[in-house]
Amino acid sequence: MIDTVPLARALAQFIDGLGAATIPPEVEAKARACLLNGYGIALGCHATEFAPVARAAAIAMEGEQADGATLWGDGRRTTIVGATLANAALSHGRAQEDACGAAHLGAILIPLLTALFEVRRLPLDRLLPALVAGYEAGGLFEKAHAGHTTPAGLRASPIYGTVAAAAAVAKAMALPADRIAAALSYGAHFAGGILQSFADGTDEWRYQVGQAGVNGLMAAELARQGAIAAPHAFEGSAGYIRAFARVAPDAAGLAAKLGQEWSTMRVAFKPFPVCAFNQTPVTAALRLKDRIGGRAIASVAVRMNPYEVGYAGMDSKGPFGTVSGTLMSIPFCIAATLLRGTPTMGIMKDYDNADVNSLMQAVEVVADADVPTLSAVISVRLADGGELIQDQRMTAADYSYDHARAMELVRRIGAEEGVPSIAYDRMEAFVMGLPGGAVADVVGCFGLLPKT
Repeated sequence: MIDTVPLARALAQFIDGLGAATIPPEVEAKARACLLNGYGIALGCHATEFAPVARAAAIAMEGEQADGATLWGDGRRTTIVGATLANAALSHGRAQEDACGAAHLGAILIPLLTALFEVRRLPLDRLLPALVAGYEAGGLFEKAHAGHTTPAGLRASPIYGTVAAAAAVAKAMALPADRIAAALSYGAHFAGGILQSFADGTDEWRYQVGQAGVNGLMAAELARQGAIAAPHAFEGSAGYIRAFARVAPDAAGLAAKLGQEWSTMRVAFKPFPVCAFNQTPVTAALRLKDRIGGRAIASVAVRMNPYEVGYAGMDSKGPFGTVSGTLMSIPFCIAATLLRGTPTMGIMKDYDNADVNSLMQAVEVVADADVPTLSAVISVRLADGGELIQDQRMTAADYSYDHARAMELVRRIGAEEGVPSIAYDRMEAFVMGLPGGAVADVVGCFGLLPKT
């Protein structure tokens, strides 16, 4: 018999209490930075090929709807479900969305909440609390259990993002605590997603974020309509934690973290269009490139944490035919950076560069438990016999950008992708003006994108 307060109820009570008076100023500021990054990255993804596929699927399934949610960069309107699927795929297009550990919660929450607020005309003073609710719910479980679920082949974004989406929508709809708990339970029951697409270099992962948002929306809507929910969905004998993480739950320990360890504060942003785990190796390789000064490279060894090295696709040496393969590959990312500099989408899609492919074969990836996550130690042996070592130790805090750095990042990407500066001006004004303004203000920014 479980004698503690059910975890769904404890989490629901915390979410119910989130608001201007209870969210610390630094957490609110970070949530705004997450919105700036989320919308800004999505603007810079306009030329990627994944959103058109998702839009076509959304229209085929949901149809156009005159008073529906806008398909970003397209202008047509469809249901909340359809827009969530398509706009999440857009946000995920460069693989440069935010990361809460291994889960890309922003690419789930921001398209979903924007569509929900646009269609249902919810008060905008609920937007930031709803976003924080999503990061806190998803981040709580990701931090505790991604180390168990990821090695098992389960992808963090749909596993933890579905619960995050259920929490965010329930908060946005101002459901009472008992119905928030029900939404969380349904989110736990609807979660799921595997990692094989990374190993095969295919595109399923591009659309998992949208599906997680859709499942979270269903969870909250069922709860709103009175669906009966399992009180012990998370810690029960056949519940979420045991089923996915295969460990004994610590419901009381997880509940005690709420409001004490804010997951929103550990959301990290990605300066390069590569996997989150490749951000630091690329940073280290850029510094090595300057030190190498054009000398010939004989071989490269990179030591990283086993958790990251073991992620699907990380040790692949190709051959590659999709960016889904190159952005995951540690050898490709390091070889391309050492030879060509800061990665761009063009570099990541240049699958047949002979020099990069040759050096990639000379990159050895070593799992080293002494190297922390988000760190890398790269040793370059030069053709003249010399050796250079870059020991790059970083944490999520190094990628936790404030307002100014988030805008610097998205504007840099926009310049690369031909996004007019006024789109960023208007997006920034919307985010920093919340809870004022209107959803149409930020949605309209996507109407300024160049036609592709």
